[in-house]
Amino acid sequence: MYASTVPMDSSKLVLLLSFSYILLHQPSLTAAQPKYFVSYNCNYNNTGNYTTNSTYQRNLNSLLSSLASDTQIDYGFYNLSVGEFPDRVNAIALCRGDVAVDVCRSCVNDSTRTILEVCPNKMGAFAVYAFCMIRYSNTSIFGVVNDQPFIYQANGRNVLDVTLFNQALQTLFARLRDKAASGNSLKKFATGNQSAGVETVYAIVQCTPDLSEGQCSSCLLGVFRMITNCCGGNVQGKIGAKLITPSCNLRWEIGPFFNGTLEILPSPPPPQISSPTSLPAPAQAGDEIESAESLQFAFSTIQDATEDFSEKNKLGHGGFGAVYKGALPSGQEIAVKRLSKDSGQGDLEFKNEVLLVARLQHRNLVRLLGFCLQGIERLLIYEFVPNASLDHFIFDPIKRVHLNWERRYKIIGGIARGLLYLHEDSRLRIIHRDLKASNILLDEEMNPKISDFGMARLFVVDQTQGNTSRIVGTYGYMAPEYAMQGHFSVKSDVFSFGVLVLEIVTGKKNSFRNGNDIEHLLSHAWRNWREGTAQDMIDPVLCSGSATEMMRCIHIGLLCVQENVAERPTMASVVLMLSSSSLTLQIPSQPAFFMNSSTYQSDLSSSMGHNSRVTESSLSESEVMIPLSKNEVSITELYPR
Repeated sequence: MYASTVPMDSSKLVLLLSFSYILLHQPSLTAAQPKYFVSYNCNYNNTGNYTTNSTYQRNLNSLLSSLASDTQIDYGFYNLSVGEFPDRVNAIALCRGDVAVDVCRSCVNDSTRTILEVCPNKMGAFAVYAFCMIRYSNTSIFGVVNDQPFIYQANGRNVLDVTLFNQALQTLFARLRDKAASGNSLKKFATGNQSAGVETVYAIVQCTPDLSEGQCSSCLLGVFRMITNCCGGNVQGKIGAKLITPSCNLRWEIGPFFNGTLEILPSPPPPQISSPTSLPAPAQAGDEIESAESLQFAFSTIQDATEDFSEKNKLGHGGFGAVYKGALPSGQEIAVKRLSKDSGQGDLEFKNEVLLVARLQHRNLVRLLGFCLQGIERLLIYEFVPNASLDHFIFDPIKRVHLNWERRYKIIGGIARGLLYLHEDSRLRIIHRDLKASNILLDEEMNPKISDFGMARLFVVDQTQGNTSRIVGTYGYMAPEYAMQGHFSVKSDVFSFGVLVLEIVTGKKNSFRNGNDIEHLLSHAWRNWREGTAQDMIDPVLCSGSATEMMRCIHIGLLCVQENVAERPTMASVVLMLSSSSLTLQIPSQPAFFMNSSTYQSDLSSSMGHNSRVTESSLSESEVMIPLSKNEVSITELYPR
């Protein structure tokens, strides 16, 4: 028997369960089967009440009537809007992606009736039925991720092998999540199964199709995390469960429960309009950038802000030029990157690329505020991050004590989420290609912010999407397939992230002196892991904190630096590993560039110092391990989804 509860906002969520009508292992879904509700939220979006016979009520009745009478089935997705602000009603209805057309239509029709019976005079409501969901509100809901209320149902029976089952569910979920998120504007739904020993787990995932690929992926990831973060342990290890939010949902069982699919339309029809009022345009964020010109600063403004690029305001010199601290007339502190040479682009192209990068916003990315063009001068203006870069702390014998384990673990998680955004959730897919400690800046609360992303388009490089004849980056962080053959992918960044994680946990640079020898961190970590002495690698200043978390991070770091590209996890998987301690990790294989310390010293120490750069030069495999230039050049690759 299934149990159900709502761990969040329970005072607002009325649970009305009819278990006898919820068929958990039905072989076929037909119109004859009952479609009773699972749960209602009668104060969806906290929108309050409407008065009887008001304009809002008339608009709501008109909208629900349109839904009930509509015969068009767009993969079971309906989105309608009726009326003008402040009495506009927005609604979304969504059928489960595998049910038959008559079941879908019947469920939607029933929902438009019962939702008013259970939630009278409510300006916003959300209802979940066996085969469909419906919600309406006077606030914008189209293209907006909404993860509240969170609803779950779980079977009371446990699986036979929790560890094996969790592993199978994680693998299956990662596959289905990618498939569903990449669906079109009519359907974001996926089904599949995975062996879990003597049991097999079957699952479906679904998003409302108004979400973008990134929004759907993030929503499903949040739902998956709730398996361990909610519900008092009533979900994890159960033979079946449903996890539902207004924007996405996940369900699994140990037996097949999904059926066929709805009809495939030849092409998306025009939006359905139930009144002369058209659907609102997609909501614009308050700080959405309208044009490149809105980002452009006058050269004189930046010149004054930096005191004419005075040496005392110089923060450092990176791969693309010097960086200066400045202050705008408003008092806002900024960091100004003065590009060292002409990028090779025309002004218009440069402006457009700045516009693209400036639209990429995440709490774990350094924000690009604008740019300046004058003659051959090209300046990039960033938010100022006060605590310098990560390497100034973890490799400093005094400052490292300010980074206790709680802060280091927070930094690791923040970097992982920032990379996940770049790889999967931003409007461009971005491969950083020079992720390292000096490119992780720390704000006033020691939150990490990835810097120097998005530079490839701002600084033209001769390359194609997946390979390049010009290898750029920092030795020690570079993946072998990139360093040796010029092949790069998101897994190249995963490799760099793994090196960075090992540095954060151990407090050691990617090459360090061990007695009389120079040792490579990956070799050192692998050797200790194999010998069962990995705990000896942990930075000695970390005298408190979770030893389990530290060891898990070493494990994750080793998974990321495996030589075989296919064996490295994606950043989505890494974020899951970090957020769920109950997920079983795979056993890592030998990392790339594994060597004993004496070999490393004799072969490399004479020709390469720590963080030697590999820069802008055509390479053969025999040349790849030799420093080609002293220029410090960082490259990031962006390409459209």
